[in-house]
Amino acid sequence: MLYIGSDHRGYNLKETLKIYLRELNCVFDDLGAKELIPDDDYPDYALMVAQKVAENPDENRGILICGAGVGVDIVANKIKGIRSALCFDIKQAQASRNDDNTNVLSLPADFISEDLAKAIVKTWLETPFSNDNRHARRIEKIKKIEKDF
Repeated sequence: MLYIGSDHRGYNLKETLKIYLRELNCVFDDLGAKELIPDDDYPDYALMVAQKVAENPDENRGILICGAGVGVDIVANKIKGIRSALCFDIKQAQASRNDDNTNVLSLPADFISEDLAKAIVKTWLETPFSNDNRHARRIEKIKKIEKDF
């Protein structure tokens, strides 16, 4: 399942991406904000999305959006099992999936256009994890760090 969430600064881009995801026949659940709330806080939505993805981190995915993308990315990466990538371009999105098997995509609404955001999302959704030995080894090391700390 795909989960999506944003604060007020990412709200308009989230609404645009929801239309685009429907065009791609992608099933998703919008965890908020459900309306534009000018003084809401990105950690609330990032936590909800990350927790849902963490329920099945190998199958579920999430898209988070705030102004700079940094805040939601930080919050998501605090949750065990989450590998979130803040992506500003298509190549980053592709590498994040291919090399790091990311399960959350964080987007900076203030720094990318709607068209670029759509291209990043499409690439991220369509790029599989390579399963290359070196990439799998590195992900196992990340899991060990999560377990030990």
